[in-house]
Amino acid sequence: MSDVTVIGLGQMGVRIAELLSEAGKSVTVWNRSAAKAAPLAARGIQLAASPAAALAASPVTLAILSDDEAVGSILRSEGVADALAGRILINLGTSSPDAATAFAAQVALAGGRYVDGAIQAAPSQMGQPDTPVLLSGDRAAYELAEPLLQVLAGNLVYLGEAADAVAYMDLATLSYVYGAYAGFLHGARIAEATGIDPLVYGRLVKDISPSFGAFFQHQGGVIASGDFTVSESPMRISIAAVDRIASTSGALGINRELPDLVSGWLDRAAARGLADEELAALIKVVRGEE
Repeated sequence: MSDVTVIGLGQMGVRIAELLSEAGKSVTVWNRSAAKAAPLAARGIQLAASPAAALAASPVTLAILSDDEAVGSILRSEGVADALAGRILINLGTSSPDAATAFAAQVALAGGRYVDGAIQAAPSQMGQPDTPVLLSGDRAAYELAEPLLQVLAGNLVYLGEAADAVAYMDLATLSYVYGAYAGFLHGARIAEATGIDPLVYGRLVKDISPSFGAFFQHQGGVIASGDFTVSESPMRISIAAVDRIASTSGALGINRELPDLVSGWLDRAAARGLADEELAALIKVVRGEE
């Protein structure tokens, strides 16, 4: 029996198999296209003949697949239900909340244990002390697999027993990423429209990102506490700042949908008398509180 199985050999799956092998773990792999496994087999990594054989080969299996349907197809494969008994399946290809819950139930019904996961890094960033991986589900299974997972990522974040916790947290962090990227693009348009080099703008965004990351962490703490007494940034400052962004965008003739959206939230907050609370009090508007 090998130490760990990897199912799914895209770029991430290959990198994970390599890291585990380099760490001295015996590894079994399976991929729908066996050709992708050939370079790993040349390094002494075992190639399973089927998903069921792959699961049976190790006490812990890491699935790194493209989507929920790919995971579901593995779980529906011949012999997999029997192979899951007594095994741990860790799904590292981000699932939807409903799918994660369904996968956990299906694995449990077969006598196995399920942990859901999300890798928030690129293949080249794996194996580093700060590589973030989110995990939730069967706590005992997570604790048993933790030494293997630490080979892949130094920043493991266990979110509790709920199988769908990772999926929801991934959606939350992606909301930040895409929201921030929308702001980045709007800023790029201001730069373009005023003759500022977008490369210089991008470099500045990189430089200020750590300090704003710390600010966002603080704002998360404020929201969690429910105490919106001003501690870092009164909302009044942001009301004026976003109004300047919106009005200047209009004067430049560039798309102003994003600043208008945020300005609308801030105006509603001001109308509720929140302007002299911490900026995080804007969550009250986003919640739809009256």
